[in-house]
Amino acid sequence: MSGLIILAGYLLGAVPTAYIAGRIQGVKDIRHAGDGNVGAQNAFRQLGPATGLAVGLLDALKGALVILGAMAAGASQVVILLAGVAAVAGHNWPVFLHFKGGRGMSVTMGTFSVLITLPFFIAGVIAVAVLLKTRSVIKTSAVLFISVPLLCWWSGVPPLLLAYSILLPCLVGFTHFTRTRPGVARPA
Repeated sequence: MSGLIILAGYLLGAVPTAYIAGRIQGVKDIRHAGDGNVGAQNAFRQLGPATGLAVGLLDALKGALVILGAMAAGASQVVILLAGVAAVAGHNWPVFLHFKGGRGMSVTMGTFSVLITLPFFIAGVIAVAVLLKTRSVIKTSAVLFISVPLLCWWSGVPPLLLAYSILLPCLVGFTHFTRTRPGVARPA
């Protein structure tokens, strides 16, 4: 049962919402537009703000639904957390698009919204202020993902969830690093 929950997390995470949104709009394959990323930020830039926001919300919903589904299935906390990691991995390396997807930021935010709601909400308010001031998604995500573990620690979140609040953003950062550093081939 645990393996099925984790597999379901991966498959739900692997649903390529930005790719689907581009196809619905009749736009060329989003993997061949902008930075080639199959995520909300590239959708925002290539398909328009409304579509980009919708993609971001749907991607966050994927993460939240995976966690809620694993909880509803009565999974252990470890399996719930692994299902969340699987959702992010599915988004970043979707089987449906030859393992070339997004960076996992929105999916991570969806998992955090369910697992560590209060620290995530507080960090989210701070991050929105940074986004409005700087208009930089990179700076905003750095503030968000650095402040979440600090707020988890401050609010007394259990150690396993505190570690998770560090691990999942590291997966997002790793994906971002491997896709943007010089010498790394962009998705075709």
